[in-house]
Amino acid sequence: MQIHTVSGAPLAIGPYCHATQVGKLVFCSGQTPLDPQTMELVGSTIEEQTEQALSNLAVVLNGLGLSLQNVVKTAVFLKDMADFQGMNGVYAQMFGAHRPARTTIAVRKNPLDALVEIECIAEMK
Repeated sequence: MQIHTVSGAPLAIGPYCHATQVGKLVFCSGQTPLDPQTMELVGSTIEEQTEQALSNLAVVLNGLGLSLQNVVKTAVFLKDMADFQGMNGVYAQMFGAHRPARTTIAVRKNPLDALVEIECIAEMK
């Protein structure tokens, strides 16, 4: 197993790394809508926070030579399932025609009280 920490992604706020790699599979830790420079939450709407969380995930993937197009599975953790439509719209825009498998669940509370956290599994080329 290889452990990856990627420059430019928000620092881990706990004892974990940005991603681990086993064979051709990359397991990315959940990303919240943190600004990598200030480590503060970005945005107050689900759309803004989803865009930032996916952008952070893309930074992690890019640091490993991958992109959102290499994602095979995501898990989306929403603070409120009423935000599903707003999250889904931004998610669809950012993934384009690519449609990885996905699980979306509501949780009581995300880290730093974020509206969304997104993790993924990607495949190396």
